Amino acid sequence: MKLLNPMLLMAGALLITLGTASAEGVRPGAWYLSPIVGGYTFDGKQHLETQPVGGIRAGYNFTKHLGVEALFDYTRTEGTRSPAKTDFYRYGADALLHFFPDNRLVPYIAAGYSGMSLDGENGTLTRGIFDYGPGVKYFLSENWALRGDFRHLIFRNDDRSYNNYEYTMGLAYSFGAPKEPVPAAKAVPAPAPAPVPAPAPVAKPAPAPAPVVVPPPTPADSDKDGVIDTVDKCPDTPSGVQVDKDGCPLDSDKDGVADYLDKCPGTPAGVKVDKDGCPLDSDKDGVADYMDKCPDTSQGTKVKADGCPELETLSMSLNIQFATGKDEIQPKYADEINKVAEYMQKYPEVKGVIEGHTDNVGSAAANQKLSQRRADAVRNYLIKKQGIAPERLTAKGYGLTRPVADNATEAGRQQNRRITALLDSVTVEKK
Repeated sequence: MKLLNPMLLMAGALLITLGTASAEGVRPGAWYLSPIVGGYTFDGKQHLETQPVGGIRAGYNFTKHLGVEALFDYTRTEGTRSPAKTDFYRYGADALLHFFPDNRLVPYIAAGYSGMSLDGENGTLTRGIFDYGPGVKYFLSENWALRGDFRHLIFRNDDRSYNNYEYTMGLAYSFGAPKEPVPAAKAVPAPAPAPVPAPAPVAKPAPAPAPVVVPPPTPADSDKDGVIDTVDKCPDTPSGVQVDKDGCPLDSDKDGVADYLDKCPGTPAGVKVDKDGCPLDSDKDGVADYMDKCPDTSQGTKVKADGCPELETLSMSLNIQFATGKDEIQPKYADEINKVAEYMQKYPEVKGVIEGHTDNVGSAAANQKLSQRRADAVRNYLIKKQGIAPERLTAKGYGLTRPVADNATEAGRQQNRRITALLDSVTVEKK
């Protein structure tokens, strides 16, 4: 008690001194330190008890209204489901926006981002945490202030959001602000002189005639653009064209082509343009070079918005029929076979299978051989008459095993006596 009484007296004297000093409000250029104490409440999903919290703030006022402060908080808590202890740390920074900064009572809002660590028996969880909330400072003097704060803190873990709350009070000490200049004392006005008797009136002389003022010659402006010739850097500007202070035509997008000649006035900065002020399009596909991801597209090719070709998939098939028991190709099918040849010549990567089929007239063995001869006949036609490489074509006979129609009718058997060609598809640029 003997030691406590002097300490209480000293604390009381300090508070009396602070309370009677003049309050200055927020001072630009000032640094401050502020220890704080309060409470911290965790989200119910965290299963942690609300506990007292302590920490410190270190800040700087850029202006009366805007400041920033670094922060550190610590508390130890325990689980709501078990007595296990967990240490909580928070470290980061807030920006502060002061209202009525010249008053003794200064409200403000704060927002910031910090790191958070929960260190318990199961390991350490570290996450980024966003905070915001109101606060108030009460200035006891130009250096000392009380403060109170509330913060809503939000973070995510395992795709879930968590909400924590912190409410604190503290004492802030400011230092380092430049002193404001002392206003100069107002000069004491000199006493008015004693009145002097007015002299006797004297007759006024006749006024002299006013001098004739000759106006200076009007400066020449040959191109009538509003900028005189002596300072006009572009003396031959066409009539009616808007110019800058140097008398040169405006070039709003800075592409080197004056606005009155620019057919593409909104060209982005740094883009190369032609004589009309339009972005270059080297491959003439309608997409400017600066946006063209495929700058060498062949002429006439249809392209997408990024300048790359539109693609399409091409395919080719063949379906011809034969007389009963025959493997000779009927002349009427020459055009269809030639189309297959043209497709394979145009796209040399394409390969194909020629399939032969029969109706059910005759034995299965005879039909198998007949279908193979039919497939070979079409393959040989394409190789010998159209120049298709043999390794690109395969002939396969299926006999009567794959009918496409009813063999009980003549029309059905006619459809089954056929050749089909299965050719690879190709993806090409769309014209």
